[in-house]
Amino acid sequence: MKPYRVLCLDGGGVRGIYTAAFLERLSDQYARIRGLSALDLGLGFDLIVGTSTGAIVAAGLAAGVPMSKVVELYAKHGEKIFPHRITGPISAFKHGLKGRKLLESGEAELRTALEEVLGQITMSEVFEGRGVSLSVPAVRMNTHKAWVFKKTSSSGVRDDNYSLVDVCLATSAAPIYRSLAAIDSPRGVAGGKEVFADGGLWANNPILVGLVDAINNAADGQQIELYSLGTCPRPEGEYVEGQKVHRTIFEWWMGAKVASLSIAAQESAFNDMARMLANSFTKLGKPVRTIRFPQKAVPASMMDFLGLDDAREVTRNRLVQQAHIDADLTKSACDDEFNAEGRLIRNIFEETPEMNEKYSWLTAKLSTQEFVNV
Repeated sequence: MKPYRVLCLDGGGVRGIYTAAFLERLSDQYARIRGLSALDLGLGFDLIVGTSTGAIVAAGLAAGVPMSKVVELYAKHGEKIFPHRITGPISAFKHGLKGRKLLESGEAELRTALEEVLGQITMSEVFEGRGVSLSVPAVRMNTHKAWVFKKTSSSGVRDDNYSLVDVCLATSAAPIYRSLAAIDSPRGVAGGKEVFADGGLWANNPILVGLVDAINNAADGQQIELYSLGTCPRPEGEYVEGQKVHRTIFEWWMGAKVASLSIAAQESAFNDMARMLANSFTKLGKPVRTIRFPQKAVPASMMDFLGLDDAREVTRNRLVQQAHIDADLTKSACDDEFNAEGRLIRNIFEETPEMNEKYSWLTAKLSTQEFVNV
């Protein structure tokens, strides 16, 4: 039986350009090897899970958007989405003084960028038109509880009519860096906007969300493969002397440094828990495999280019360059017959269908909508 394949994409702000460039590079190599124009990578997976910036890449994959267009989204709009980079306590204070205007302009720019690529396509249209399931973590503000936008074969109709644009805005609404996302209820329920915050507050690495949905949707006896892709996370950890534990809000950069701490802790913890649960499910007769890639350490030369809100051109270029390097190393692992995880990744790219025919579904869908800008 063909495995039930899940792709899980981490959050990480502007570093989403790394994720898109990594997948684009690897897909392009296999397309050329197979003599095809391009691969429709989204169709290589049964379920795609993405948090925050990872959801933007996930939505593009699920809808059949070429990864080159997602890379272009970050390049074209990144500096306007994050118009003020927080680099220390002073810049964080300045951000607080003029933050409302910055947040409003950033939100408007992000919506424009997403609509250029995704139009008004809904969760159910992607599932019904392409057969790809989506799960996207967020936080619902009226309850302060975790929320997952999802459309799978077992999820029902609750989230059918949410547009991919609104879902991406909801999951990427990072406190301090971006506005909360106020979106219209697709069911026309009275009571005003539905307000959400960033899913990275609880599932920046969404691998456990992917595992839960895979368990609920995979067939009996079907092997589950969870592929987890990070966003070039910085090496974390620090030595804190005893007399320096009394950090003020300014030393936490008005809260901005807490975000990177949370992301680092979640990345390792959720990956470890998923691996342990996978082993337990396998012993119980529900075979599960987890693959985290790439696993190469981030080079020291990248340390100055890994801020969540660092959208400078030099940063974007360095992230794309690093993505290409890591994709080439992953391709080498795929070519190694003794590398079990590499063979699993290779299987996906060797079985993924060609892009051209399926991409016509997206362009035809967008052409019937009022907003057409692709």
